[in-house]
Amino acid sequence: MGSGRNVAVYGAYGHTGRFVVAELRERGHVPLLLGRDRDKLLAMGQPSLTRQAPVGDPGSLDRALGGADIVINCAGPFASTAAPLVEAALRAGIPYVDVAAEIEANADTFARFAQPARDAGTVVVPAMAFYGGLGDLLVTTAMGDWTAADEVHVAYGLSSWHPTAGTLAAGVVSAERRGGRRVRYTGGRLEHHDDALPTLEWRFPAPLGPQNVIGDFTMADVVTVPSHLAVPEVRTYMTARAAADLFAPDASPPAAVDERGRSAQTFLVDVVVRSGGAERRAAAAGQDIYAITAPLAVEAADRILTGRTRTTGVASAGAAFDAPDFLRALTPHLSLQVPLGPRG
Repeated sequence: MGSGRNVAVYGAYGHTGRFVVAELRERGHVPLLLGRDRDKLLAMGQPSLTRQAPVGDPGSLDRALGGADIVINCAGPFASTAAPLVEAALRAGIPYVDVAAEIEANADTFARFAQPARDAGTVVVPAMAFYGGLGDLLVTTAMGDWTAADEVHVAYGLSSWHPTAGTLAAGVVSAERRGGRRVRYTGGRLEHHDDALPTLEWRFPAPLGPQNVIGDFTMADVVTVPSHLAVPEVRTYMTARAAADLFAPDASPPAAVDERGRSAQTFLVDVVVRSGGAERRAAAAGQDIYAITAPLAVEAADRILTGRTRTTGVASAGAAFDAPDFLRALTPHLSLQVPLGPRG
């Protein structure tokens, strides 16, 4: 993505949106600051780049995307924002990326916009974030030359989880859509259930080591991974202490501890892929799940605008991009344990 490209960031004033705006500026690009709240946009100090656009006003969205080369949607709940923004991007003839972690919203994007995006010859990449995107890149890399696998496991080793207001609001919307039930991906499809979630032990790579995790703590990987890989079972896990933080009645938001605005939270994402008696593994570690979403989303935008994509239509990170190469590009932000060459 050459210097000076205009990148519309919807929800620019939100917690994740601010990280995305900062990442774009560091790369020498021009973030167009979009969102629903004009006062919050103006408070960012760039009035000439500010464009208020309620998601329920197509004309306003069209005007807001004028002159943009791509749009990154950082505004949840994505059940409300994704479809209007994708439609506006298709009308504008520009690609779309979002950072949605909502399972249902991501499934809706694949179901509703696959054909329109292909017809337009453009790419729509949902869940280009810590949840959904990073796991998919790791799974795709671990798969290597396998065209199918029996099962995929994605374990999230979070030191803590101080959820943003957006995370909590999205969780409420998802729970309402499920009627309070839980969701998992098994037998090649999403299914709802009322089963109690088990507490298990997961042996993360060093330095984290064995941790208690909540089984079937289902995240967006159950949409992104099977969207392009032949895997009938996709299970995700969350460290028990992080899950407790998320559901605490007095849950507090992230607090910045460095000059980049990152929290002290650390993470290790450990992926295991099994086929027959063989097993492959990949992992990534870093700091702050919200902050790491920015280089994920901006790197995706960079690759889309420079023609480094593998498909058109709606595509997950692993389908849209060269997964190992994408992960290598993130090494300033991540510590990786990934396979480097062909394996038997």
